[in-house]
Amino acid sequence: MKLTAKLAAAILAMVFIASVLAGVWAPAHYAKQFRSDPSVSPSSKYLLGTDELGRDRFSRLLYGTRVSLLLAPAAALLSTLLAALIGGLAGYFGGRSERLAMLFTDLFMSMPWLFLLITVRAVLPLNTPPITSVLITFSLLGLLGWAASARMVCSGVKSLRDSEFILQAKAAGCRAWRLFAIHMLPNLKPILLAQFWISVPVFILAEANLGILGLGVSEPLPSWGSMLRELEDFSAVGLQPWRLVPLFLLLAVVSCFQVLISEKEYSR
Repeated sequence: MKLTAKLAAAILAMVFIASVLAGVWAPAHYAKQFRSDPSVSPSSKYLLGTDELGRDRFSRLLYGTRVSLLLAPAAALLSTLLAALIGGLAGYFGGRSERLAMLFTDLFMSMPWLFLLITVRAVLPLNTPPITSVLITFSLLGLLGWAASARMVCSGVKSLRDSEFILQAKAAGCRAWRLFAIHMLPNLKPILLAQFWISVPVFILAEANLGILGLGVSEPLPSWGSMLRELEDFSAVGLQPWRLVPLFLLLAVVSCFQVLISEKEYSR
């Protein structure tokens, strides 16, 4: 592994550990309001200052990072499983099943899925409880982000379908579903892992976009997207540049994921 990849892995590990231990390291609860100290500058008491409601920004950043870093992989796992099921079955059975599945996949890919996600999320109630909004947001990401991965899985299954070990299993009388689950899917592990890791930073950015629009995780639970909404006031950002810290952290994490993905592709 190259030095840059090791550095990226170390940064991701530190950010992940810090977010998981947010309840230990955060100076205050993410929803606690210090009403006597609204919009104060960074200090020894408030490392990143406070927002307009007097909430500690550093605490909210730790908790918001935990939301994004834990649930984006969960959404990526859901989308990868859907891609494995839809693309795998389409490539395995071929013929009309493949054409119908790929037609549906192409139709899904032709839509700007981020705008589709925004539309679906906007239709849902905006006054949902924070935990419910988290589950809705990342479930939608997983359910709407499978199409591109499904095409890759379908292509991989088609290349395996006529391989010798598959033909031997068929000749031995192995049933179609057992053949697909036991012999086909395990050999798709590299493709599925690649699609999973590619999806994680995509879903992190998608949640950030939804949060900026006010359609992501509901208040008072923080996320990177909801914290980036503070950047709408450009004049305030100039006076309070520490508001940019969530943006820099988001860019750093996504960049680290891209470095690791590129390293995996290069080493294959």
